[in-house]
Amino acid sequence: MRPSRRTLLTAATAAAASLTPTAAEARGHRRTGFENLVASGYEPLRGQSIGVVTNPTGITRDARHIVDVMHADGRVDLRAVFGPEHGFRGTAQAGGSEGRYDDPATGLPVYDTYLKSGRPLADVFTTSGVDTVVFDIQDVGARFYTYIWTLYDCMEAAQLAGKRFVVLDRPNPVTGRAALGPVLHKEFATFVGRQPIAQAHGMTVAELARLFNGEFLTEPVPLETVPMSGWKRSDFYDASGLPWVPPSPNMPTPDTALVYSGTCLFEGTNLSEGRGTTRPFELLGAEGVDRRWAAAANELALPGVRFREAYFAPTFSKFQGKTVGGVQVHVHDRAAFDPVRTGIALLVTAKRVWSGFAWRPDHWIDKLTGSTRVRTMIDAGADTDEVVAGWQEDLAAFRRMRRKYLRYR
Repeated sequence: MRPSRRTLLTAATAAAASLTPTAAEARGHRRTGFENLVASGYEPLRGQSIGVVTNPTGITRDARHIVDVMHADGRVDLRAVFGPEHGFRGTAQAGGSEGRYDDPATGLPVYDTYLKSGRPLADVFTTSGVDTVVFDIQDVGARFYTYIWTLYDCMEAAQLAGKRFVVLDRPNPVTGRAALGPVLHKEFATFVGRQPIAQAHGMTVAELARLFNGEFLTEPVPLETVPMSGWKRSDFYDASGLPWVPPSPNMPTPDTALVYSGTCLFEGTNLSEGRGTTRPFELLGAEGVDRRWAAAANELALPGVRFREAYFAPTFSKFQGKTVGGVQVHVHDRAAFDPVRTGIALLVTAKRVWSGFAWRPDHWIDKLTGSTRVRTMIDAGADTDEVVAGWQEDLAAFRRMRRKYLRYR
């Protein structure tokens, strides 16, 4: 006999209910926002039709996707999914999305949010017919990682469409200890930085949502955040016990996230940032670069990191199919490591030892760093300490603002 839908829903509800405080205690009291949502019996979503902004990182501890779990649970009226860059199921590369389709696994309509904001995105939410928009995506802690701006755009659009907004929190994989790096200047706002926050913001997505609502949205959205349990600001991702799902194709491991907020700056140069290799953002290089770069970087004795002379041949992106020279970044003490200072040091030394060094002609580096200051100071011959000193006043102001939105110790 085939099981009835009621039987299947009862079984799914029982499975979801297994994410109880007792189970959490066995894991050291650590629970994601979704796990706490389930433990509450989906209380924040009761009586609402729901749409979820998510991607492949929206998973449970046993690697099920939250959309599949919620769709099978009779306590949730799930009506739609909203996919960001790379798509809901993650089939698109950088700069791409999946478009509008019906998800084969659940039959739910999937709407594309990528490159949509303001009224056009609000119209997507209106078309979907949902009452509440839920956000659950794993961030990596860097201002120029676009999912936090998907969060911002969706909050703004939800307010315009008259929708509630619920954020399910997940760990910042590189800790929430401190904000680091330059703060965006508003005239440089793009999708890799909508608002003036630090390059490494040191916040979770729920904390950022509260900051966005309190500081940057013209009109606040009705916002509820579902926090984690047991997460500490000093925790790296492996402390969570969660499986790592690449949030995008070039973020394969938590090690990538550890260096990304610094070495992504090489996207703004003519050197490879390691796309097309198995260690993106850890391998950096170009044709004509040799052992002198690693030697110059190691002479700085930067805390927590060493540099190895490396040669690699990217399979796509810059220098596709060509063997290039450069460095591999090896973090040996992640608690001492400062990714942004390291990224600046690598730019300074690369320019010093390689005569072919150049910024991208469109000055993309200014969008990544948030102003012209880093580029112009390096061009003027400033060393690492001088460049880092240049953003300290802005960073101190951001840290003061950030403090009132932090939820974890």
